[in-house]
Amino acid sequence: MIIGMGNDLTNMDRIANSLERWGEKFEKRCFTDIERAKADKRPFTRVGTFAKRWAAKEAFAKAIGTGFSRGVFHKDIGVVNKPSGAPTLYLTGGAADRLAEMVPEGHEAAIHLTLTDDHPWAQAFVIIEALPKGSR
Repeated sequence: MIIGMGNDLTNMDRIANSLERWGEKFEKRCFTDIERAKADKRPFTRVGTFAKRWAAKEAFAKAIGTGFSRGVFHKDIGVVNKPSGAPTLYLTGGAADRLAEMVPEGHEAAIHLTLTDDHPWAQAFVIIEALPKGSR
């Protein structure tokens, strides 16, 4: 059963402005080390890489219904890739806690994430599904 859904559309120019204005301070506050390393490996699409990840964080915050409150911070939500290459989310801190609160007893969460961009826009969709334990 679907227990959460969110989407976000982010303007890459806005992210570029934040990176230019705040630099490493912005990066360290909002992105995980894995996300920063991935962006650094993509010098020609660095801003787009950050913008898609920003959109994913915003979409997840909408999907859990709290936004960035109740201890949920941008850096608690990290975009990682499955062995297949498909993106998913790795959660820590308040983001992981909030997700755990949402999942019914006897179930586990499955997070579905899709990312896309077309300058100047980056977009993410998140669907959170509760599956009976052991059904995956």
